[in-house]
Amino acid sequence: MGRVLVSSTAEAKQLFSGKDIKAPKAGKHFLHLDDFSKDELQSMLDLGLMAKKRFYERDESFKPFAGQTMAMIFTKPSARTRVSFETGFFRLGGHALYLDPNTIQLGKREPTKDIARVLSGYNDVIMARLFGHGDLLELAQFSSVPVINGLTDYNHPCQIMADVLTIIERKGRFEGLKVVYVGDGNNMVHSWLRLATRMSFEFVCVCPPGYEPDAATVAMAQAAGKSQISVSHEPLTAIQGADVVYTDVWASMGQKDTLDVRVKEFQGFQVNEALMAKAGKDAIFMHCLPAERGLETTDGVMEAPYSVVFQEAENRMHAQNGILLHCLQATKH
Repeated sequence: MGRVLVSSTAEAKQLFSGKDIKAPKAGKHFLHLDDFSKDELQSMLDLGLMAKKRFYERDESFKPFAGQTMAMIFTKPSARTRVSFETGFFRLGGHALYLDPNTIQLGKREPTKDIARVLSGYNDVIMARLFGHGDLLELAQFSSVPVINGLTDYNHPCQIMADVLTIIERKGRFEGLKVVYVGDGNNMVHSWLRLATRMSFEFVCVCPPGYEPDAATVAMAQAAGKSQISVSHEPLTAIQGADVVYTDVWASMGQKDTLDVRVKEFQGFQVNEALMAKAGKDAIFMHCLPAERGLETTDGVMEAPYSVVFQEAENRMHAQNGILLHCLQATKH
């Protein structure tokens, strides 16, 4: 949730290339989906599914993170992100430390680059859920351990990995499907677009005029030539043939003062029963949560048999465990 525009060529290069980011001493940062190959992303998904199976079997012998600690930096609060990371890391033998906005005060009480070096001296991995994407990049640049992107105003790659895992569970595959996102062209859309440079699918962002995703990210995804990418302002037309219908809140954290205006401008962009009826046969409905029922979607859609919202929410933990297993290179199982 949340939207940020790339304001300069230099900023775009920073967001897209990651060339100034140092590799940690062990493992790898997880900042953008397109930092990884398709095979690496698939490996993370496979590890997530394996960890989920062990979780359901209550396999207490599988503790790959035993003796390891994870510092969790939150400048943007979230119960779901905290619980999924903390519980998942604990279930696999590790210990997670929650650093709330008042405790950490990233870049305020202490420079971000100093915090990165202090925390990486104590911990095996850092997870950060932040407002500013630049803060995430600076953490990664100066950290000697892997940094995991738990969300920024630019993107939310962990959520997308949970979404893809859920789609595979429900559809048996992901590539070749049509994903239609209805709503604000925010960080969720940016993450879908960056995934589209690695995996092949059709992605349509349906939004009101003026709420398009970052133009540089759209151009990058289209130029990759891997997926079919488009932006539309016509929900009833765009949703036809959709295998997956996705939405998010109209006003994210930090944007709530614009909600009244957005409610007016997003008329016709609610994912309701009538819109879902126009989607493809056996289409599923997804939402990254929290949902504002009655605004971006209805209670009926959230509770419908085609809604996979809560399977998707649970899969945050399992997908993130797959990411952590890959980035910490703790793959012995």
